[in-house]
Amino acid sequence: MSPPAVKSPGKGGESGEALPRSETPSPAVPPHIVDAARHVLAQGGLAAATLERISAAAGVSRMTLHRRGVSKQDILRAVAEDFALEHREAMWKPLVAAGSAKDRLRLALELQCELSERNLATLEALSSPARDAIFHQPGSPSLTREAFVEPLERLLRDGAIDGTLAPVSSPRETATVLFNTVGHTYRHLRAGHGWSAARARDGVMALVMDGLVAR
Repeated sequence: MSPPAVKSPGKGGESGEALPRSETPSPAVPPHIVDAARHVLAQGGLAAATLERISAAAGVSRMTLHRRGVSKQDILRAVAEDFALEHREAMWKPLVAAGSAKDRLRLALELQCELSERNLATLEALSSPARDAIFHQPGSPSLTREAFVEPLERLLRDGAIDGTLAPVSSPRETATVLFNTVGHTYRHLRAGHGWSAARARDGVMALVMDGLVAR
């Protein structure tokens, strides 16, 4: 089975990832509205993310969103796309970097920790259903969105080829385990146990890399 092609970062749709769709095309959500929504989510969680609060945080009227035809679901969908775009852009570096697959996978997972740190307040404030809407593949709740796991899958396959990572029976499933193990564990150690960013990152990296490096 050939490895998945490396995909350059881009706006939703260019990665081949299927995002939630309504019956009619969703209206474009301006970046400042997305930023405001992320701020409101970080401050008060999903229940607080009403259109009134989001519009106030963005410095526009509720009627402005109404005239644009923007709903709360449209905004949450745009937030999900924003997280996916951030991840694709960050993962591009380890995908195209020189060096062994082991070193590039380590870089990818360290960058994932950095993204978790950057969005720590927002992610911790989100309810479980809201996080699922961002990270789970639409229509397949047992899967993580392709945008988040495909880079890790590619690096696992590269590692099996260059001999620096142990072969795994299912690179996609292992990539899913990796993404969720690193993301959830890092956030819990930071927010739940008060570990420093460096301590949480190093602890997670030592754990996951030890189980993947070829012996």
